Amino acid sequence: MSRSESKAWLILSMPLASFLSSSLQRLLRPKSLAIFEACLIGLISALAAVLLKQSIAWLENWQGSISGPLPIWLALPLMGILGGLLSGILIERLAPEASGSGIPQVKAALAYVPIALDLRVALVKLVSTTLALGSGLSLGRQGPTVQIGAALAAQSSRWIAPSPTYQRQLVAAGAAAGLAAGFNAPIAGVLFVIEELLQDLSDLTLGTAILAAFVGGVVSRLLGGRGLIPELNGIDTSFSLQEIPFLLILGAIAGVLGGLFCQGILASLAFYRNWFRPWALSWRMALAGGVTGIVLALLPPILRSSTESQDFLVVGNTTWQMVAIAFLARCFLILVAYGSGAPGGLFAPSLLLGSALGGLMEIAVQGFQHISGAHFFISSPTIYALTGMGAFFSAVTRGPITAIVIVFEMTADFNVVLPLMIGSVASYLVAERLFQGSIYKHLLELRGIHLEQKAPADQRWQTLTAADIMQRRVETLSSQMTIEEARQAFARSHHRGFPVVEAGKLVGILSQSDLGKAVQRQMAGHLPLSLIMSHRLVTVGPTDSLAHVLYLLNHYQVSRLPVTEGRKLIGIITRADIIRAESDQVSGETNPLGPKPEPSYVVYQTQAPATGQGRLLVPLSNPETADALLRLAATIAKQRHYELECLQVVLVPRHKAPSETPVDITASRYLMDHAVQQGQTWKIPVHTQVRVAHDVAQAVLETIKERHIDLLLMGWKGSTTTPGRIFGNAVDTAIRQAACDVILVKLSDRLKLHLPAGELLTRESAYDALLRLVTLNRWLVPTAGGPNAQYAITLMPALTSLSRKAEVRLCQVFPPSETAYDISTLETNAQFLRQQLASPVITIPLCAKSVSDAVIDMAQKDQCDVIVLGASREGLLQQVIQGNIPEAISHHCDCTVILVRKALA
Repeated sequence: MSRSESKAWLILSMPLASFLSSSLQRLLRPKSLAIFEACLIGLISALAAVLLKQSIAWLENWQGSISGPLPIWLALPLMGILGGLLSGILIERLAPEASGSGIPQVKAALAYVPIALDLRVALVKLVSTTLALGSGLSLGRQGPTVQIGAALAAQSSRWIAPSPTYQRQLVAAGAAAGLAAGFNAPIAGVLFVIEELLQDLSDLTLGTAILAAFVGGVVSRLLGGRGLIPELNGIDTSFSLQEIPFLLILGAIAGVLGGLFCQGILASLAFYRNWFRPWALSWRMALAGGVTGIVLALLPPILRSSTESQDFLVVGNTTWQMVAIAFLARCFLILVAYGSGAPGGLFAPSLLLGSALGGLMEIAVQGFQHISGAHFFISSPTIYALTGMGAFFSAVTRGPITAIVIVFEMTADFNVVLPLMIGSVASYLVAERLFQGSIYKHLLELRGIHLEQKAPADQRWQTLTAADIMQRRVETLSSQMTIEEARQAFARSHHRGFPVVEAGKLVGILSQSDLGKAVQRQMAGHLPLSLIMSHRLVTVGPTDSLAHVLYLLNHYQVSRLPVTEGRKLIGIITRADIIRAESDQVSGETNPLGPKPEPSYVVYQTQAPATGQGRLLVPLSNPETADALLRLAATIAKQRHYELECLQVVLVPRHKAPSETPVDITASRYLMDHAVQQGQTWKIPVHTQVRVAHDVAQAVLETIKERHIDLLLMGWKGSTTTPGRIFGNAVDTAIRQAACDVILVKLSDRLKLHLPAGELLTRESAYDALLRLVTLNRWLVPTAGGPNAQYAITLMPALTSLSRKAEVRLCQVFPPSETAYDISTLETNAQFLRQQLASPVITIPLCAKSVSDAVIDMAQKDQCDVIVLGASREGLLQQVIQGNIPEAISHHCDCTVILVRKALA
């Protein structure tokens, strides 16, 4: 095929490629993918729940068959010890996250706490729960099915690789499917996720949870057989209004006992932790299995199996002594098993205890009627048992709605709804009064996880969408442009990529690398832009969450994302926009309404030969610091082969237009001419500008954009008195919005030229300033391995060239909570500097609660001349804004402080 035929084929194939790309995007939209995966998750979770149920039943039957020759008092403890030991070993060695109920782990994972949920956890939970419960430990399988479903969902979502937001929604769907399959109650599965785990009612979350729970419930009912409650055929479930006070009393008692039960769970965990601390998990579970076997051997045969006990208590027709024994024995066994760390839940045990409590209440009501001589209708024991189940479940989980629905779904009898509502709500109110918060909240707090403390920060970000942070003014290219016209557009702009539009609709993206490939292929400049642009569009919608935007930026390693409505381009998001939004959220700052300042106006400009590989901008305003800043800038520029761009900003009132306001620039021109002379001395190209503006920061940002600045070096007072500001008005805005690298310099007083009012720089004063600069001999560089700290390290060879005899101290501050210090980063940085410098480099690890206090103490103790800091990626980013470490250091140190920050985008 000839070259012309190849080009023709490219042109003809572009519409087909565009059609296939758009069709694939429509097919794989995140919402469609999430719904499909929700159905798959429901199926897998149901199969896992059925497998767990059948495995436990098989192991119980096998246990009964092999224990025939042995006496019951020996067989049950032996099986309990063996099952607990094997289950504990499995958890210890393969997945420690599989211990316990599993509900707290899922709750924490949905709150973005880093807790493992994957295929490994699911498999270990399945096998270990089978061993533990099949050997007799008195816990439920429904809690583990929630964790298994969530873990399987988390693993599958990673394979398909959606954003963190979708991963969270699919994990919630897996949890709902697990609970639905465990109880054959799909509605309860959805409600529990919403009421206890997620507290999220968004369309996608609710839709995926409903689909997964529906599939899980249907499959479990078809394959797994009956649920926790036996069929109520032939049992009268009606009740009279005269029984409402008794149901309220039942709910109140369940609330009290449920609250005490929760405290008992926590006390059991504390007991094992205090008395059996040296014991491994496997031995603690073996002990729990042995104790359980002994107690079960002493119980009547009908109370040894949880399933048989539940059927016996729901149907009723027994003595109060048997019901009381069932309640007390099961309560003791649950505390023994759960405190050991065995894998098993509290759902089924809570329902069993509730049914026993309801049975006792029904017997008490009959006794009251007999003693008082009153004649009124008394419901069947089943009504009281079911009401007690919902009430006790509500007291433990603090989910009254879930409690009502879960019992109703298992019975499918509308007659039980009103008693359930009365008992569950009364129980919830009493339990919350006596013991606030669900058992899962307190179990997480035992692990040091306080979800309520995380909520305010999370909520700030959950409310942000792409529309909140996008730039609405977007520079675009037309698909009809030629390659040569696109090349000229790149030459005029500092952008590294452009959206390509056709009739207002996004059709592609053109990057500098695309142009580079066109040059390599020697494509003619008159060919259409559509031949070289990328048709693989990664876009977001205006309502997409910030978490989704962050995921796409990271996953596809792009620096900007077009925002589209349909295919219409309505904005663009860069990494700089996200950093700015974060800063505004943390500081409480918002974009002001009303008219914005007019663009600055250039009134004086000089140009030098453009021979450098980049440009360094130095805004000059204070003659006292001008020479020191110029010297620092020149040192960095010389090392990097940059040109210097010097800027002086003349401010005018807001009611005057910068382009129409006459100003006196005599002093400004003198300062710029002085910078040019210094550049000639240093043999560095120096460009100058004098701008008239309403705002210094705005003029700096406009200069960065127009002059393609790579590095901004600004003076910094070291502190600010303006409320809500960190470094000062101009510096805050520049460091937050400048897309280039930024260096802030707070000069020591001994480096400043204290000139009389109105006096300008002279050659002698400049010489004095240079002499003072060479006193910068002792350098202190705190480092923690972040990108900005590494950037500070790379600047050190240039900066230390200002010293006659440089000494560099590299330090790293470790919190007291760390028992072992990892100084590998510290040593790596020191090795790099020793290769670059002919000066001693000392490494110093420090232990302190406060980074700023440690750095200040060291700087004062060693009489350091300069402190070089890398801005935290999180603190203009959150840490620096809230703690303002640079300001604290500069305020308490007389030395020069240099703060560096890499480009935002």
